[in-house]
Amino acid sequence: MRGGRRRGAQRIVNATKRSADLRATIWHSEAMTADFSREQAAMIAGRARVAGVDEVGRGPLAGPVVAAAVILDPAAIPDGLADSKELSAQRREELCVLILASALAVGVGSASAAEIDMINIRQATLLSMRRAVGALPLSPDLVLVDGNDPPVLACGCEAIIGGDGLIASIAAASIVAKVMRDRMMARLSLTYPNYGFASHAGYGTPAHRAALKTHGPCPAHRYSFAPIKGVWSRSIA
Repeated sequence: MRGGRRRGAQRIVNATKRSADLRATIWHSEAMTADFSREQAAMIAGRARVAGVDEVGRGPLAGPVVAAAVILDPAAIPDGLADSKELSAQRREELCVLILASALAVGVGSASAAEIDMINIRQATLLSMRRAVGALPLSPDLVLVDGNDPPVLACGCEAIIGGDGLIASIAAASIVAKVMRDRMMARLSLTYPNYGFASHAGYGTPAHRAALKTHGPCPAHRYSFAPIKGVWSRSIA
């Protein structure tokens, strides 16, 4: 019996050492403001695949709301992961390349301006998150979502206020979502050049509002948002 206890204790010691080794691998950069400790705790508890989820684009007057889901590789976490809003556009692009190259899985989902008008921005945001998780090539055991309004998913899901600045996987998702949405808005700017979508990503800047007064809205605009709501109606083809 004593031998069995000693062997059990040794297994715990070995597991603790492996955990410490994993932490040494994960916490490898002072530049990384978001860390991997929450994901690590879930992995030790048996949830091997932990996805971070975040969205971007709730507030603009045009364009989709976009979400990303990211399952990071514990052995290959890019340096400098942080809330995408705290990073320059160039740094976001650089980190997005690293995330796409190193993550175990990345999924992106969106809901269009027409869908936002149809089901409201909250439901469209939750839909984009579900689509992002559904686009992952690996099924997560746990999803960590930024904010306080998580989607309903088949797997476990936890909402973390300020998670995009605290949780590495959520920070990675915020970066991917922001970069992907900016690229979508740049493409929309080619289709609808009167509005300057590439420069303001659909947000209600003075230049964007002036373009609306001059040209009226285009199909990429959200007709359920002021100042468009009640003034123009979406035409149904």
